[in-house]
Amino acid sequence: MQLTDPRNRDILVHVNGRLVPRAEARVSVFDSVVQGGDAVWEGLRVYNGRIAAFAAHLQRLQDSARALAFAAVPSSDEIRQAVFATLEANGMTDETHIRLTLTRGEKITSGMNPKLNQSGCSLIVLAEWKPPVYADSGIDVITASIRRNTAQCLDSKIHHNNLLNNILAAIEANVAGVASAVMLDVNGFISETNDTNIFIVRDRKLYTPFADSCLPGLTRQMIIDIAVENSVVALEKNLSLTELYNADEAFTSGTMGELTPILKADGRIIGDGQRGPVTKRFQDLHRQHAFRHGEPLPFC
Repeated sequence: MQLTDPRNRDILVHVNGRLVPRAEARVSVFDSVVQGGDAVWEGLRVYNGRIAAFAAHLQRLQDSARALAFAAVPSSDEIRQAVFATLEANGMTDETHIRLTLTRGEKITSGMNPKLNQSGCSLIVLAEWKPPVYADSGIDVITASIRRNTAQCLDSKIHHNNLLNNILAAIEANVAGVASAVMLDVNGFISETNDTNIFIVRDRKLYTPFADSCLPGLTRQMIIDIAVENSVVALEKNLSLTELYNADEAFTSGTMGELTPILKADGRIIGDGQRGPVTKRFQDLHRQHAFRHGEPLPFC
């Protein structure tokens, strides 16, 4: 696990239109994110003066807020300017991760019902100096006993802050002494890990689970796009644990971790137990793609 960068002690955080020092960055105890995890979020990464997939992240934030019937949602342009202002104030142009959170806002009294929200959304832009959370060399995983939410219960297409499902899986990984936990859907097929999407490589083809009970991640989509650009077959399908155990290679994908090889799953060595050539190639191609297609910072 990467320790926090000492530069993060003095960062400025954007909270509801104001840039405040880290120690003063807070929302009300009546805010919906405190009352019930009632918020949506995005993770962004900055590559050498560019924010990867910025427009797509902002659109997904708007889509999630609409699905949860948030009122008085700030526009994507307003959020974009808040992100730029935060990065500029902190002098951040590279090696930066942004946690962008939009809550339903402050309630007039404690309670669950959205009718108690009458003042509009709360916006938080938290930018930190942060490298990818996993090493390029790879991680070990276990399979969690907790299942990923089905769309019948809580649609994973909503990028919400109610993450207890994933946190319970992460606890199992911590107890097992591994980096992450693979989560299955209610039918026993692989969904994703507690914090990333999954790809396996077999015969130099890429396979990833259908996005039925997992978030269709933007890094996941980048990998599919990169595969098409480079004439590599990339298919969505139901994947069993047996297919993971017998993969030539496997890796996770996500904004926080980028692309990370899976070296061992439930004690089974994947491939030869090292980062494979397809994974390494896609790690390089992903970073090039993220920068090339990223939105430039206006102050650089």
